[in-house]
Amino acid sequence: MSAINAHRSVVKNADAQQKTMEKLSSGLKVNRAADSPAQLQISENLRAQSAGLNQAIDNSEMAVSLMQTAEGALDEVSSALIQARQLAVHAGNEGVNDPNMLQADQSEINNILEQVNRIATSTQYGHNYLLDGSRAGNGVTTGANLEFVDATSEAHSSGVGGYQVTINNAASRANHTGSVALTQGIIDSGEQITVSEGGRTVNFITEKGKTVEQTMNDLSRAINDAGLGLDLIRPYPPETGGNVPQAISFRHKEFGSEHSFQVASNTAGLVSDVANTSVTVENGTDVAGEINGEISTGKGQVLTGDDGSGTAEGIKVRYTGESLPPGGNAGTVTFSQNSLTFQIGANGDEHSEISLRSIKTNDLGRGENNSSNFKSLSEILVLNADQAQDAIRVIDQAIEEVNATRGKMGAFQKNNLESNLNYLRIAHENAISSESVIRDADMAEEMATFTRNQIMMEASTSMMAQANQNSMTVLKLIG
Repeated sequence: MSAINAHRSVVKNADAQQKTMEKLSSGLKVNRAADSPAQLQISENLRAQSAGLNQAIDNSEMAVSLMQTAEGALDEVSSALIQARQLAVHAGNEGVNDPNMLQADQSEINNILEQVNRIATSTQYGHNYLLDGSRAGNGVTTGANLEFVDATSEAHSSGVGGYQVTINNAASRANHTGSVALTQGIIDSGEQITVSEGGRTVNFITEKGKTVEQTMNDLSRAINDAGLGLDLIRPYPPETGGNVPQAISFRHKEFGSEHSFQVASNTAGLVSDVANTSVTVENGTDVAGEINGEISTGKGQVLTGDDGSGTAEGIKVRYTGESLPPGGNAGTVTFSQNSLTFQIGANGDEHSEISLRSIKTNDLGRGENNSSNFKSLSEILVLNADQAQDAIRVIDQAIEEVNATRGKMGAFQKNNLESNLNYLRIAHENAISSESVIRDADMAEEMATFTRNQIMMEASTSMMAQANQNSMTVLKLIG
């Protein structure tokens, strides 16, 4: 029995020594589920989380590289537009320019527009084209006065039938018409007409002897030269005689409730109701309506799906009609969401999206009111002074749009990607540390245990030999 007991101890000590040797050789205190079932489950989950965090770090760093590629291209576009604006300003210097000089300016502007289009169609990261509009929400509208403007990454793709656009109020512009017509007698008396808009003021004094038509021409020129965003509304000149009295009517160039102006005149009723008293003209109104039956906000002629409104969130459409469509039904917008999506977290649904708009010339500077009827940057001309003035306005709008896109991309890179990277690195470090605490062996402790087990193994083996010797002694006595 003593030999059997010693044998059991030898087997037990051998198993303990084998497990300790396994931990020392692998560096892990949990090598199989039987070692610690609960700790194995926890540590495997931490391993999966750690691997996901490590990949999310790589994903975010690649996303930063993509954003920097797009932003670098936009920087070149911005420089090109600034150069085009400089040429338009030069072309506006009517007094010294001749047709050849204007044509030279136009040729260089055409070259710049080609450069912008080339950048828009060739900027890519891998096989993803970034600035041609293919990585944004794209929409097509039906309806005579309806056009798609833009959309954010929150908008959802519509079905084939599109989203219904309902207009409850058409946008209007601030306007004012005097109740007393401008006559030759008022002109000869040296009438002063004051018009203020956007921080700019025109103090216009009529000149004795000039006709009504000449005076209206001079007033219109003074308003334009001062840079006021107003139009002097007049009947078509061939239909009026030079001395026929005309009512003075002003209208703001921009639609919406943010735009107004002030007027005053010496003669009561000419533009202001009371002589020498400024009148603040009532603001225009913003478009109002719904997209897909959801709450939307109007600004000027642009209707935008509200945040959190649902499927149409962030979709922008422009209604250019100045009266309500029949039944309020302006048409439909069929929308497709193609925004860039980045997986920036270790778990499902931890992603971020950004929509990169098209910077092609026919998509920049749209909607800017101008007398030359330039619909976009691609149509600008500088072959005369009036076209040059309108080109400056369209280019300014294009520069503002490019700057807004760069600002949006910069905010996304800084707040969504780089800030997230800092969190991911900390989370990855802590996940690895937690997994190490659970799974990794304490080498000093295991070496001490191994030494103990080795001593116990040698002792139990020696005792087993002693037990066997005792049995042999008894046999010798019998013999």
